[in-house]
Amino acid sequence: MSLSELPKLRDARRRRASSYDTTGGNNDRWLLQPGETRTLMETRGAGTVRHIWMTLMSREEAYPRRSVLRMYWDASETPCVEVPTGDFFGIGHGITRNYASAPLTMGPQDGRAWNCFFPMPYADGARIEITNEGERRLVCYFYIDYEEIDLFEPEVGRFHAQWRRENPTEGWGDDSRRFAADTDYVRDVWSTPNLDGAGNYVILEAEGRGHYVGCNLNIDCFARSKNDWYGEGDDMIFIDGDETPTLHGTGTEDYFNTAWSPRQEFAAPYHGLPVYSGTEDWMWKGKNSMYRYHIEDPVYFDKSIRVTIEHGHANNLSNDYSSTAYWYQTERHTAFPPLPPVAERLPRADDAG
Repeated sequence: MSLSELPKLRDARRRRASSYDTTGGNNDRWLLQPGETRTLMETRGAGTVRHIWMTLMSREEAYPRRSVLRMYWDASETPCVEVPTGDFFGIGHGITRNYASAPLTMGPQDGRAWNCFFPMPYADGARIEITNEGERRLVCYFYIDYEEIDLFEPEVGRFHAQWRRENPTEGWGDDSRRFAADTDYVRDVWSTPNLDGAGNYVILEAEGRGHYVGCNLNIDCFARSKNDWYGEGDDMIFIDGDETPTLHGTGTEDYFNTAWSPRQEFAAPYHGLPVYSGTEDWMWKGKNSMYRYHIEDPVYFDKSIRVTIEHGHANNLSNDYSSTAYWYQTERHTAFPPLPPVAERLPRADDAG
């Protein structure tokens, strides 16, 4: 609902699920023991989740990656959303950081208050769960604000979100010594073609009818190359079975609407770079997070979509890539790839090679 639509009266009933103390006291938190799954919200009938606020606390490092959000619409047999909790709210690496986009925010103190404004409609019930997959107990406070409706519009997609990681990506041309001394090697790397996306990092694969509305991408850069820049990789999006990219971009920073190998943290409604960790000696070393949300320009598909990006030019670099993709589509969705266990989701140590 935009500002211009706020005066319009609607036939809906506002509802909320939250962690409030049902005894009337001030113990407004839920405690999840290791391995425990709790249902945050469950309702029947038709409606739309309008807003989720959440904050977690744990004594474990990287705790935002040790719990998982799962969401089910219309009695779906498999999750429509399955994402580590922190990544779902826009930043990976198991860290938090103050930033604000239109659909997702992390806020003070120190990025530990998380908000989601993606609308999530359903025609016949909804269930949202969180699982603590850590080894210590997890403290959870939350609001889920939703509305109940009597008439459900037929042409409405269901919200989906999926997490992926490739650690490391399979690079073939990231020999920093040869980059520094062998001009023929550099020429060969930069001239190698990639016209069909083979070997690209996959952000999303989905079947059905719907539209892709964006992603966050997290890169932990530990492979040095010419100029140390990780982002020569182009975005390539394949729609409805096209064998060559339907949409072909010009570089990682370009897809995320920045420019010139950025080294400044930045957050705007639909794009940003909220995490940058480079040093004077190695300008793009370490953890970087970026987002691009197609709120004004969704990417439509009738049969299928495959959203990919190169890791370096023609996939020459080996780094740690992880991402969360967001999209709407008709059900049934195809089952997601298995979510990796906690040990395979944890971030690399900052000095790991």
